[in-house]
Amino acid sequence: MAKQRILIPHRIFGDALALLQEQFDVDYRDTEEFMPQEEFLAALRDVDGLMVYSRHKINADVLAHAPQLKVVSNIAVGYDNLDLAALTARGILATNTPDVLTETTADLTFGLLMAAGRRLAEADRFVKQGQWEGWFPSLMLGKDIHGATMGIIGLGRIGQAVARRGAGFGMNILYHNRSRRPELEQELGVQYASLDELLEQSDYVVVLVPLSAESRHVIGERELGMMKRDALLINAARGAVIDEQALIHALQEGRIAGAGLDVFEQEPVAKDNPLLKMSNVVTLPHIGSASLATRSKMATKAAQNMIAGLTGRKPENLVNPDAWRDN
Repeated sequence: MAKQRILIPHRIFGDALALLQEQFDVDYRDTEEFMPQEEFLAALRDVDGLMVYSRHKINADVLAHAPQLKVVSNIAVGYDNLDLAALTARGILATNTPDVLTETTADLTFGLLMAAGRRLAEADRFVKQGQWEGWFPSLMLGKDIHGATMGIIGLGRIGQAVARRGAGFGMNILYHNRSRRPELEQELGVQYASLDELLEQSDYVVVLVPLSAESRHVIGERELGMMKRDALLINAARGAVIDEQALIHALQEGRIAGAGLDVFEQEPVAKDNPLLKMSNVVTLPHIGSASLATRSKMATKAAQNMIAGLTGRKPENLVNPDAWRDN
């Protein structure tokens, strides 16, 4: 009997490829570039499994070119790139890779907070551009992290890990979540607040909610207007959870002090985006989980989800359980 076929249209790390090749016929493209769309759609015609990063949008139009597809394994914790309704209607299993990237992403998030608060990127450019001609008391004055109030919007796995890091710096930590988490309040030493209270009281507002219809532009003009004028906004979730134009206006008008952004509404960010010209904004190229060890673990978990789905077992990280019931 012919082996089931999997398409991996981009480079992956670690042992994931070898795991899949033991059981399946794998069409693997060892490249970091996007496949041309026509080539990608043509390659889907005879595949049973598809493994992608979150930059690939898998919607009904794409699925129309994949009549045999049974599993889409996302190498990411977020899955807003997947049209779950379309996948479920076809009985196609969709999976993600939570847990393995939590600590690495939390490291990056807290590092971004520190970089924005203490003006690290700005100071680095200042030195490298030859502007440092002497020391003076007001040189690169930043905002303290220790003793400051951090407000976390979204107390999921990554939010909890960021809270632990903040506690290590003696921060006062507020959180807002879709549902209150009393068990975590005692464990992490965090305090629940309404969104408005969190925005009004926080020195650092950290956004870590997954992107959904409910969370799109959860931070907009109104919310930015409630923040302290010396507060900083940190986004390591998805770009569209913040209304980027509203953020640009708030920064241009000095209504908040600055921002640290790992994600943008359009990625890669447009070269003429005003955020790139603002010295009080730290901009990163969506590298929250970017360590070799973590990207390897993500690929391995994605491979394990794929193997389970294609061999008749329920994947551990199934995000559309209705598709499983329909199998």
